[in-house]
Amino acid sequence: MVAGRKTQAPIVNKSVPSSPNLATGSSVRRNLGKSHLGGVIFGCKNNTIKECLSGQLFGLPMLHFSYVKNIHPGLPLFLFNYSDRKLHGIFEAASSGQMNINPCGWTTDGSERTKYPAQVQIRIRMHYQPLLENQFKPIIIENYYTHTHFWFELDCAQTNRLMSLFASLADAPSSCLPHNSAKRRTIFRPLPGNNAGEEGEGLNPLALEIKHSNPLSHKSDSTDVASSFDVDSQILEAQLDAELAEQDEIKVILTKLKELALCHEHQDLPVLGYMEDVAFMNGIQLEDKGFQGKPTGVEENKEDNPHSSFGVQEKNEENPHPSSFVEEKKEGNPHSSSECQSTITQLIREVQELKAFNAGQTQKFAVLEQKLMVAEMEIQCLKDHCAILEPLSNPSVAFVNGTIIDGLDEVHLDPNESIFLIGGYDGESWLAAVNLYDPSQDVIKSLRPMNSVRSFSSAAQLKGELYVFGGGNGNVWYDTVESYSPANDQWTLHTPLNQEKGSLAGATIDNKIFAIGGGNGTKSFSDVEMLDLDVGRWISTRSMLQRRFALAAVELSGVLYATGGFDGKNYLESAERFDPREHSWTKIASMNTKRSSHSLVVFNEKLYALGGYDGTTMVPSIEIFDPRHGSWMCGEPMKNPRGYSAAGVIKDSIYVIGGIKGCGNVVETVETYKDGQGWQEAHTRAVGKRCFTSAIVFSPDTAGR
Repeated sequence: MVAGRKTQAPIVNKSVPSSPNLATGSSVRRNLGKSHLGGVIFGCKNNTIKECLSGQLFGLPMLHFSYVKNIHPGLPLFLFNYSDRKLHGIFEAASSGQMNINPCGWTTDGSERTKYPAQVQIRIRMHYQPLLENQFKPIIIENYYTHTHFWFELDCAQTNRLMSLFASLADAPSSCLPHNSAKRRTIFRPLPGNNAGEEGEGLNPLALEIKHSNPLSHKSDSTDVASSFDVDSQILEAQLDAELAEQDEIKVILTKLKELALCHEHQDLPVLGYMEDVAFMNGIQLEDKGFQGKPTGVEENKEDNPHSSFGVQEKNEENPHPSSFVEEKKEGNPHSSSECQSTITQLIREVQELKAFNAGQTQKFAVLEQKLMVAEMEIQCLKDHCAILEPLSNPSVAFVNGTIIDGLDEVHLDPNESIFLIGGYDGESWLAAVNLYDPSQDVIKSLRPMNSVRSFSSAAQLKGELYVFGGGNGNVWYDTVESYSPANDQWTLHTPLNQEKGSLAGATIDNKIFAIGGGNGTKSFSDVEMLDLDVGRWISTRSMLQRRFALAAVELSGVLYATGGFDGKNYLESAERFDPREHSWTKIASMNTKRSSHSLVVFNEKLYALGGYDGTTMVPSIEIFDPRHGSWMCGEPMKNPRGYSAAGVIKDSIYVIGGIKGCGNVVETVETYKDGQGWQEAHTRAVGKRCFTSAIVFSPDTAGR
C-alpha cells in the first residue's frame, strides 16, 4: 500500500486552541475510528466552564471536528478544566457531534464567531466529584504527548476505567454541576468499540469472536447472541432491583432498632450513661442512634432544666417525689440494669454489622451496575459489527434499481454514461474504493481500489486514463499521484505534486493536467501546478489572483474557471479565469453567494455552481454563469443543502451525489436536474452515504469537479 509522503497533518494548526481559551501543542488527535471511540474529553477554563455547563454545550476548534463528528448520542463525555487541572464527569452526548450548534459560543458579547465550532450538546449522566490529574492521568497516560497536554479521544477501555474511577470515589456529588433527575440504574448507554469488553468480569468479547467467523452466518448467529445478551441484561437489572429493595429493608431494620433502643432507655434510665460510654468506644454518636438528652440517674438542678430528660424528674401531683422513682424501680428489678446493658451492647453490635453489610451491598450494587453497562455495550458492539458485515456476506453482487443482482463481473457500464466516484468518506471510514455509477439505472460497479485511502482529492481525465492527485486520509495530506486505466483495471503511480495538499481542484487542457489551489490545513494556496507527460513532472505555472482552499474549477472552451473557496480568513464569492494563450489569470464577475466545498459543472455551455458552504451553513442554492454575458444568475435551488458532494453531467442531466447536508450529516441521496423539469431527489441503495468524494465523467464534451 502506497500512501505517499505523509509529513503534515491536514487539520493541525499550532496557532489554534484545542478547547475554549486554551492553546495546545502540535498533534490534536489519536485518529480513532468511530467504532473504536469510547469517549471524548472536552476542555475549558474557569471563565468558560459555567457557560459549558449552563448551556449544556461543549466545543472544540474546527481542527477537532475530524473526531467530534463521530460522537453519537449517549457517548460518554468528560470536561477538563485547565485552570485547576481537574476532570469533571460523567456527561453524555445529547446530540451528534456537529459544527456551529451555537455559532457565537464562548465569545464576549455574542457578536463574534466562535473559535470552537466543533460542538456537541450534552446532559449529565451522573454527578461525581472532579478527579485530580494525578488520579486520572495513569488511565490515559498513552494519550499524553507532552507533560501537560493529552489527546482528547478515549478508547472504550480508557472510558470504562475512567467511569469506574469516578464511581469508586463517589463520596459526595460535585457542587459545581446542576442536578439531573436521571435514575442511576438507567444512566448507562452502550459504548462502541471492539475492545469494549476488556473491563468486564467474566464476559467474553463476542464482538471480536464474530470477526473471525463465517460472514454468511452473521445474521442468524448475531440474533441468538444478542438475544442472550438481552437476557443477561434483564437478569442483571433484576439483581439491581433486588439489591435496591434489600437496602430499603436494611434502612427499615435500622429504624426499628433505634425505636427499640429508645424503649429500653425509657425502661431503664441509669443504663444511658453506660450506653453513652459504649457508643463512644465504638465511635458512634448517640444522636446517630436516635438518642437525645444527657444521661440521667444523677441529681439534676430542676431550675436549670425544669423539663429534664424523658420527664423522669419532672415534679407533678401524681408523683411528688420523682427522684424516688428510679430507686423503687431498682429495688423491684435488681437485674434490669445489667440485662438492659447487655441488650443495648448487642443492639449496637448488630447496628454496626448491618452498616458493614450495607456498605458491602452498595459495593456489590456498583459492580453489578458496571456489568450491566458492559453487557449493553457488548450488545451494541455486536449489532454495529453485524450491520457492517451483513452487506459483505455476498461479495459478488451489484445494485440495480435498488435491488441486488448476481454476477458483478458481467455488469457492463459505459464510462461515457457513468460517473467515476473516487474515495471519500462513508460516515464510518475513509475510502480507497473507486466505483463506476450509472445514475439512470441506479447501478454501481466496484473497480480496483486505489493504492491508499483518499478523500478531498481531485481528478482529471488524460489520454483515456483517470488521474487522481492530492487529498488525504483524514490525518495527513498527500502529494501522491496515481492513474487508473479502465482497459486493464490497473493503477499506476506517477511523479508526485510539488507539495502535499488537499481540497484542490483539477482540470485538463491541451493534454495537460492542472492542479489548482487547495491547502494543507495551515495555509490556503493560490498555486497552480501543471503535469506535462512529455516532461514527466509537475511544473509550477501562473498562480491565481487569490488563495483558494475547497474551491471548484472546470474547463470550458479551452479556458480554466476557478470559483469560491476559503483564503485562510474569509469565504469567497469571487471567481477568475485562466486562458493558456494569455498565460494569466483574470478576475470575472463574483457570485452572489460565498461558497466553498461546492461543486462546479459545465452544462449547456454554462457554469453551474452547486451548493457549498457560505461561511455559516451549507446552502442548496445554484448560480449559473454564462461566459457570453459575463454575469451570474440564480438558478432553481436543490432540494437539500449540501457541500463536499460529487457532481457530473451525463447527456441532458446534472447529477449531484452525496455530500454533507449540515451539522456533519452525510447525505445518501442523489439529485438530478433537467431543463424544464427542475430538481428531483432520489434515495439510492447503490451509492449510500458518501462525501469528500471526487467525481468525473469520461466525455470529451463535459467536465465535472
